Amino acid sequence: MSVVAAQKILCVGKPLRPTDVFANRFELVHVDSLPAALDQLSEQRFSGLWIEPDNLPETGQLAGLMLSNTMLSDMPEGVALLDEHHRVLWANRRLLEWCRQSKLTPGASFYELLGNPEIMGPDFCPFHTAMATGMEASSTLHDAENRYFQVHAAPISTMGPLADPTDDEEADGGQSDLGASRTEATAVDANAGLPQHLIVTVGEITEEILQQQKLAAIHKAGRDLADLRPTEIFMMEVDERIELLKENIRHYLSDLLNFEVIEIRLLEHATGNLVPLLSVGIDQDAADRKLFAQPRGNGITGYVAASGMSYICQDVVNDPLFIPGVASSKSSLTVPLVLHDQILGTINVESFEVEAFRDSDLQFLEIFARDVAFALNTLELLVAQKANTAQQSCDAIHSAVALPVDEILNDAVNVMEGYIGHQGEIVDRLRRILQNARDIKQTIQQIGQRMTPLEAVPVGLQSSQHALLSGKRILVVDEDSSVRDDAHRLLERYGCIVETAHEGKEAVMMVRGSGGAGSYDVIISDIRLPDFSGYQLMCRLGELMERVPMVLMTGFGYDPGHSIVKARQAGLHPKAILFKPFRLDQLIEVVETILEVNRK
Repeated sequence: MSVVAAQKILCVGKPLRPTDVFANRFELVHVDSLPAALDQLSEQRFSGLWIEPDNLPETGQLAGLMLSNTMLSDMPEGVALLDEHHRVLWANRRLLEWCRQSKLTPGASFYELLGNPEIMGPDFCPFHTAMATGMEASSTLHDAENRYFQVHAAPISTMGPLADPTDDEEADGGQSDLGASRTEATAVDANAGLPQHLIVTVGEITEEILQQQKLAAIHKAGRDLADLRPTEIFMMEVDERIELLKENIRHYLSDLLNFEVIEIRLLEHATGNLVPLLSVGIDQDAADRKLFAQPRGNGITGYVAASGMSYICQDVVNDPLFIPGVASSKSSLTVPLVLHDQILGTINVESFEVEAFRDSDLQFLEIFARDVAFALNTLELLVAQKANTAQQSCDAIHSAVALPVDEILNDAVNVMEGYIGHQGEIVDRLRRILQNARDIKQTIQQIGQRMTPLEAVPVGLQSSQHALLSGKRILVVDEDSSVRDDAHRLLERYGCIVETAHEGKEAVMMVRGSGGAGSYDVIISDIRLPDFSGYQLMCRLGELMERVPMVLMTGFGYDPGHSIVKARQAGLHPKAILFKPFRLDQLIEVVETILEVNRK
């Protein structure tokens, strides 16, 4: 005859007095609390569960939770059962791990278990809310270890008795005493009030919160990059504002995004050259090398600038595009600086570890790169605005001074003509007057150039366009004061030194008084002067200069004395003609043509 082991029944509450039949059929295991029952359920198997009515009035959901203990303990989220005082009756394995405990501390509240974390809302009393309203409530907790948890509390409502599994019955269909005891133990008071227990689920959201905080910090940093206060704009020079912007970019990339090796280059669209703006931790030779916005032969930086697409290099050894910036770099991340679909440059960061950059790093750097592009554009607009304001001020001063100074020059050379060969002391004084008058004009011009750079762009990107004009001396001869004034205004912004004369005789004296040959790089004259024609002036100047750098102006093709034809026969360059009123581009093109011819 085989011996069959007795089935186990877990009894929660006061010890049960089983009948003889009960004792013969089942092995009874007594515990006095729900946590102890859960511990037993996790350690061994039972055929049944008996709950003493006065000790545990919970209904079927509570028993279901108990019987699902093993499954809940293995969940990736934390789960806990709380009583009406928010004490933890049971917690699964994951929650205990987060609480740094191996076993549940008897009588501990939920907040004590987590080290009394900061409640961040939106509900600052989620457990009270769930108990008082019978509705679910949520909140976010922040503990001393800088971890964040999302807590969701759901009340347990009284909905009926425990499920009544079928018992072993006698062959004649009689009901066992265990069945009667279970029915008695799980009876529910129909007048039960609000819920007495909460099911709390806990999820760790530290990474999500930290990313949100980092994104918020990046957006704030981006706003700060372009946040130039009026006092700063007024007090700081262009170079100083650029240096401040560079320092802010370096600070945020290093301290906020934790990038140690940084290189920023700006794209010069006219040449495709990627000009270094900022480098941190980059070898000097690498920082100084020429790179262009081309997909091949210019490293990852050139590829990103040409394509406008970000690029993660997980292993520099196996990446054909990578050109070392630091000898010990193992991986890199490069993103374009883009504003209004226009590529302004690139940001490149490198790491000493292989596969150091994740998608989140790419996301953060792309967001910051947009802010950097916006800040650079804002700075350029501010510089341009200041340049325009300063240009207007200088133009107003110069227009009030330039022509009167020219009158001084004209009068001085006229007087000097009468004393040449007679009284040397007077001639010397007149020469000093001429020089001082010219110095006044040049000082005004130099101040204007310092205040109004030709192109308001960061240092290193100034264009070399029209560099040939800088420092060249131009004589403009015309009876019309508006023409003389326009010549000052248009040519001097490019660094030319402009002087004027009313008539041909004055022009001859200006050339002679300024040293004759080589005194002026270009001489622009109207074809019809009060005393000479343009051709006649060219001939008289030819007596003082080996090659006369002449340009003739005419209005609507009017040339009654055929000055242009005669001047061309005498050596006037075919392109040395201006039609009044002339445009700036036409004026610049003709002057540059004559300068190029004279350089040969």
